[in-house]
Amino acid sequence: MITLLRSIVFSLVFYPGSLLLVLAALISSSFSPPTVQRVATVWGWFHHYCARWLLGQKVVIEGDLPLGPYLYIVKHESMFETIDMLCVFDRPVIAAKRELFDIPLWGTIAERYGLIPIERSAGASAMRTLRTRAREANEAGRAVCIFPEGTRVPHGEAPPLRSGFAGLYALLGLPVVPIALNSGLVSPKGSFLKKAGVITYKVGEIVPAGLDRREAEVRVHAAINALNPKA
Repeated sequence: MITLLRSIVFSLVFYPGSLLLVLAALISSSFSPPTVQRVATVWGWFHHYCARWLLGQKVVIEGDLPLGPYLYIVKHESMFETIDMLCVFDRPVIAAKRELFDIPLWGTIAERYGLIPIERSAGASAMRTLRTRAREANEAGRAVCIFPEGTRVPHGEAPPLRSGFAGLYALLGLPVVPIALNSGLVSPKGSFLKKAGVITYKVGEIVPAGLDRREAEVRVHAAINALNPKA
């Protein structure tokens, strides 16, 4: 019952608040494009504190998170991390499914913020776009984050990495920082109920650039699944 009440209160506070911030970003970006990034950061922390104080979800980071010209590969179990990346990094650029850019209002803001749309059916063209946008982000001092599984997966599952990771790893020539997390334990995919608990980010060992594709995939896959029960 407490979990249900907390989830209802969270929805009543977070979603209307998010709509107001999206509208504010949409209006202000017409006059000052950089404002979108500032509003997005506010939105990320708004979500973070709503999760902390309304849902009882505390965040812990295990290990040292290096900042710099890296490719950050993150486990994807919940909506939580897609927003919380705005708190973990400074103005991160995140690769997201192209369909998300079709959402009214949100899609416009995502484009102006600098998210990278991934059109899976576009093949090599999509990879070239991804490479260009990722390099531009790195040059601007912004972290580039990828969810290599392509979609949210239940906690404990470890599907293979999508082929796009290997292509981007080779094209960018950047060392990889793999990050595991267990957000699916408290905010499971497809569930309205969000439980109280600890969400852990576990920073894995840096995977250097230039490795054989297979070796890089094996290292990254193991690292982002380090919090799975079987691991």
